[in-house]
Amino acid sequence: MSQDTNQEETSAKSEQPEVNTEEKLQSEAEIDPSESTEDQEEQTVNEVEELQQKLSTLGEQLLREQAEMQNVRRRAQRDVESAHKFALEKFATELLSVVDNLERAIGAIDAEDESQKAVAEGLELTLKTFIDVLTKHSVVPVDPEGQPFDADLHQAVSMVPNAEVEPNTVINVFQKGYTLNGRLIRPAMVVVSTSA
Repeated sequence: MSQDTNQEETSAKSEQPEVNTEEKLQSEAEIDPSESTEDQEEQTVNEVEELQQKLSTLGEQLLREQAEMQNVRRRAQRDVESAHKFALEKFATELLSVVDNLERAIGAIDAEDESQKAVAEGLELTLKTFIDVLTKHSVVPVDPEGQPFDADLHQAVSMVPNAEVEPNTVINVFQKGYTLNGRLIRPAMVVVSTSA
Protein backbone atom coordinates (compact mmCIF):
# COMPACT_ATOMS: atom_id res chain seq x y z
CA MET A 1 0.00 0.00 0.00
CA SER A 2 2.78 2.34 0.66
CA GLN A 3 3.97 1.83 -2.92
CA ASP A 4 0.55 2.73 -4.29
CA THR A 5 0.44 5.80 -2.15
CA ASN A 6 3.88 6.84 -3.32
CA GLN A 7 2.91 6.31 -6.97
CA GLU A 8 -0.25 8.35 -6.53
CA GLU A 9 1.67 11.15 -4.84
CA THR A 10 4.30 11.11 -7.57
CA SER A 11 1.70 11.07 -10.31
CA ALA A 12 -0.22 13.91 -8.59
CA LYS A 13 2.97 15.91 -8.33
CA SER A 14 3.87 15.26 -11.94
CA GLU A 15 0.38 16.29 -13.05
CA GLN A 16 0.46 19.58 -11.15
CA PRO A 17 3.46 21.02 -12.94
CA GLU A 18 1.90 20.08 -16.22
CA VAL A 19 -1.26 22.03 -15.31
CA ASN A 20 0.80 25.01 -14.27
CA THR A 21 2.79 24.79 -17.47
CA GLU A 22 -0.38 24.48 -19.49
CA GLU A 23 -1.93 27.46 -17.71
CA LYS A 24 1.17 29.50 -18.39
CA LEU A 25 1.19 28.56 -22.06
CA GLN A 26 -2.48 29.35 -22.35
CA SER A 27 -2.12 32.75 -20.67
CA GLU A 28 0.91 33.57 -22.83
CA ALA A 29 -1.05 32.57 -25.93
CA GLU A 30 -3.88 34.92 -24.92
CA ILE A 31 -1.57 37.95 -24.22
CA ASP A 32 0.60 38.85 -27.15
CA PRO A 33 3.74 40.56 -25.79
CA SER A 34 3.96 42.88 -28.82
CA GLU A 35 0.37 44.09 -28.24
CA SER A 36 1.11 44.68 -24.58
CA THR A 37 4.13 46.82 -25.43
CA GLU A 38 2.18 48.80 -28.04
CA ASP A 39 -0.65 49.42 -25.55
CA GLN A 40 1.82 50.55 -22.94
CA GLU A 41 3.55 52.87 -25.40
CA GLU A 42 0.24 54.34 -26.53
CA GLN A 43 -0.85 54.83 -22.93
CA THR A 44 2.49 56.46 -22.11
CA VAL A 45 2.19 58.77 -25.12
CA ASN A 46 -1.35 59.76 -24.03
CA GLU A 47 -0.16 60.42 -20.49
CA VAL A 48 2.72 62.54 -21.78
CA GLU A 49 0.34 64.56 -23.99
CA GLU A 50 -2.04 65.11 -21.06
CA LEU A 51 0.83 66.22 -18.84
CA GLN A 52 2.11 68.58 -21.55
CA GLN A 53 -1.36 70.13 -21.87
CA LYS A 54 -1.60 70.54 -18.11
CA LEU A 55 1.88 72.07 -18.05
CA SER A 56 0.95 74.47 -20.85
CA THR A 57 -2.26 75.49 -19.07
CA LEU A 58 -0.45 76.00 -15.78
CA GLY A 59 2.24 78.04 -17.55
CA GLU A 60 -0.42 80.32 -19.07
CA GLN A 61 -2.12 80.69 -15.68
CA LEU A 62 1.21 81.55 -14.08
CA LEU A 63 1.89 84.23 -16.71
CA ARG A 64 -1.59 85.72 -16.19
CA GLU A 65 -1.12 85.76 -12.42
CA GLN A 66 2.30 87.40 -12.77
CA ALA A 67 0.86 90.06 -15.10
CA GLU A 68 -2.01 90.69 -12.68
CA MET A 69 0.40 91.04 -9.75
CA GLN A 70 2.52 93.48 -11.74
CA ASN A 71 -0.60 95.53 -12.55
CA VAL A 72 -1.60 95.54 -8.88
CA ARG A 73 1.88 96.75 -7.89
CA ARG A 74 1.75 99.53 -10.50
CA ARG A 75 -1.72 100.63 -9.36
CA ALA A 76 -0.63 100.64 -5.73
CA GLN A 77 2.49 102.64 -6.59
CA ARG A 78 0.40 105.19 -8.55
CA ASP A 79 -2.05 105.45 -5.64
CA VAL A 80 0.77 106.06 -3.18
CA GLU A 81 2.36 108.68 -5.44
CA SER A 82 -1.00 110.37 -5.91
CA ALA A 83 -1.62 110.33 -2.16
CA HIS A 84 1.76 111.97 -1.55
CA LYS A 85 1.20 114.52 -4.30
CA PHE A 86 -2.29 115.56 -3.31
CA ALA A 87 -2.29 114.95 0.45
CA LEU A 88 -2.23 118.71 1.05
CA GLU A 89 -5.22 119.43 -1.18
CA LYS A 90 -7.82 120.03 1.56
CA PHE A 91 -5.34 121.86 3.73
CA ALA A 92 -4.20 124.10 0.87
CA THR A 93 -7.81 124.82 -0.13
CA GLU A 94 -8.54 125.99 3.41
CA LEU A 95 -5.50 128.28 3.38
CA LEU A 96 -6.59 129.99 0.16
CA SER A 97 -9.28 131.92 2.03
CA VAL A 98 -6.50 133.40 4.22
CA VAL A 99 -4.65 134.52 1.09
CA ASP A 100 -7.87 136.05 -0.29
CA ASN A 101 -8.45 137.96 2.98
CA LEU A 102 -4.89 139.29 3.01
CA GLU A 103 -5.29 140.49 -0.59
CA ARG A 104 -8.61 142.19 0.28
CA ALA A 105 -7.03 143.84 3.33
CA ILE A 106 -4.19 145.20 1.21
CA GLY A 107 -6.71 146.46 -1.36
CA ALA A 108 -8.76 148.21 1.35
CA ILE A 109 -5.83 150.20 2.73
CA ASP A 110 -5.46 153.77 1.52
CA ALA A 111 -1.96 153.90 0.00
CA GLU A 112 -1.71 157.70 0.44
CA ASP A 113 -2.41 157.62 4.17
CA GLU A 114 0.98 157.63 5.96
CA SER A 115 -0.46 156.09 9.13
CA GLN A 116 -1.55 152.97 7.19
CA LYS A 117 1.65 152.64 5.17
CA ALA A 118 3.41 150.45 7.77
CA VAL A 119 0.34 148.19 8.05
CA ALA A 120 0.19 147.86 4.26
CA GLU A 121 3.88 146.92 4.09
CA GLY A 122 3.42 144.35 6.87
CA LEU A 123 0.42 142.82 5.12
CA GLU A 124 2.25 142.73 1.78
CA LEU A 125 5.25 140.96 3.35
CA THR A 126 2.94 138.50 5.09
CA LEU A 127 1.10 137.81 1.82
CA LYS A 128 4.37 137.38 -0.09
CA THR A 129 5.71 134.94 2.52
CA PHE A 130 2.42 133.04 2.52
CA ILE A 131 2.41 132.73 -1.29
CA ASP A 132 6.10 131.64 -1.25
CA VAL A 133 5.25 128.85 1.21
CA LEU A 134 2.31 127.73 -0.95
CA THR A 135 4.49 127.79 -4.08
CA LYS A 136 7.17 125.76 -2.27
CA HIS A 137 4.51 123.07 -1.74
CA SER A 138 3.41 123.21 -5.42
CA VAL A 139 0.32 125.37 -4.85
CA VAL A 140 0.50 127.76 -7.80
CA PRO A 141 -1.85 130.72 -8.41
CA VAL A 142 -3.85 131.00 -11.63
CA ASP A 143 -4.17 134.70 -12.53
CA PRO A 144 -5.45 134.72 -16.12
CA GLU A 145 -6.14 138.40 -16.75
CA GLY A 146 -5.64 139.19 -20.45
CA GLN A 147 -5.48 135.51 -21.42
CA PRO A 148 -8.04 133.51 -23.43
CA PHE A 149 -10.79 131.92 -21.33
CA ASP A 150 -10.02 128.29 -20.39
CA ALA A 151 -13.00 126.37 -18.98
CA ASP A 152 -10.62 123.89 -17.32
CA LEU A 153 -9.02 126.62 -15.18
CA HIS A 154 -11.52 129.49 -15.10
CA GLN A 155 -15.09 129.98 -14.02
CA ALA A 156 -16.90 132.79 -15.85
CA VAL A 157 -18.92 134.93 -13.45
CA SER A 158 -20.18 137.23 -16.17
CA MET A 159 -19.68 138.16 -19.81
CA VAL A 160 -19.21 141.76 -20.86
CA PRO A 161 -19.21 143.16 -24.42
CA ASN A 162 -15.80 144.67 -25.14
CA ALA A 163 -14.58 145.76 -28.59
CA GLU A 164 -11.01 146.47 -27.38
CA VAL A 165 -10.07 142.81 -26.85
CA GLU A 166 -10.71 139.52 -28.60
CA PRO A 167 -13.95 137.71 -27.67
CA ASN A 168 -13.55 135.09 -24.90
CA THR A 169 -10.68 136.96 -23.27
CA VAL A 170 -10.47 137.32 -19.50
CA ILE A 171 -10.79 141.06 -18.77
CA ASN A 172 -11.13 140.95 -14.99
CA VAL A 173 -10.29 138.46 -12.22
CA PHE A 174 -12.53 138.51 -9.13
CA GLN A 175 -10.68 135.71 -7.39
CA LYS A 176 -7.46 133.94 -8.35
CA GLY A 177 -7.53 130.22 -8.95
CA TYR A 178 -4.96 127.74 -7.68
CA THR A 179 -3.48 124.43 -8.77
CA LEU A 180 -1.72 121.78 -6.70
CA ASN A 181 0.87 119.79 -8.67
CA GLY A 182 -0.97 120.70 -11.86
CA ARG A 183 -4.42 119.71 -10.53
CA LEU A 184 -6.95 122.49 -10.18
CA ILE A 185 -8.04 122.95 -6.57
CA ARG A 186 -9.95 126.20 -7.15
CA PRO A 187 -10.94 127.81 -10.47
CA ALA A 188 -10.30 131.50 -11.09
CA MET A 189 -13.50 133.57 -10.96
CA VAL A 190 -13.34 135.78 -14.06
CA VAL A 191 -15.20 138.22 -16.29
CA VAL A 192 -15.02 137.28 -19.97
CA SER A 193 -15.31 139.57 -22.97
CA THR A 194 -17.82 139.06 -25.77
CA SER A 195 -18.01 140.64 -29.19
CA ALA A 196 -19.74 144.03 -29.12
